[in-house]
Amino acid sequence: MNIKKILVGAAASAVMLGMAIPAFAAAEHLNWGSQINAGQCDKVGKPVVNIVQKVVNDVDSGQAGNYWAFDNLTRKIQVWETNTAGEYCAEVSYQGEFDGQAGQTSPGNTGTLDGSEDGTFQGGYNATITGSLLSAPLWQTRGSVGTTDYDCDIDGNCPGYVSWVGQYFTPGYGFAYNWWGWIYHNGNNVWVNSVDGNSGDVL
Repeated sequence: MNIKKILVGAAASAVMLGMAIPAFAAAEHLNWGSQINAGQCDKVGKPVVNIVQKVVNDVDSGQAGNYWAFDNLTRKIQVWETNTAGEYCAEVSYQGEFDGQAGQTSPGNTGTLDGSEDGTFQGGYNATITGSLLSAPLWQTRGSVGTTDYDCDIDGNCPGYVSWVGQYFTPGYGFAYNWWGWIYHNGNNVWVNSVDGNSGDVL
């Protein structure tokens, strides 16, 4: 299961459990750029990881907990050491396209998709990683690491999924999200899915 999918599912679980989620002051807006930038990190020196990864055939979930679209995306992954020993700050930004699947409950849980709901999304997350870097990373630490085909199906099975964190950190590392959010556009229809709250839909 990929990181983005885990986060969307976490928001869906909060809705299903009746947990309070803060509302946006202005609906269907997300200032993700202010959250996902180097200024959010208590960083030391240059990034220890600074890569671009393409992901194809990912699957996306919504507020109802079901999968509703296939995604192709490009993400920039940057990791810095912090002023705390054994602690790292990660900034991961996404730019992608989604392909809504007919018959699936919409991500905002307001209706059923007819399959014409295609569009773009942006966002990402800031996270703290605790642990040790691998002495020999499994991926290069600079530039493009190419394309990863998750090969997902609509039930959420992704046999091609690879954890980017596991390519750089020794097993047993800790991972905590500080902020996450994405905004989806299908024409004039917008869905926001974020730790700060959900709003709108793609239909």
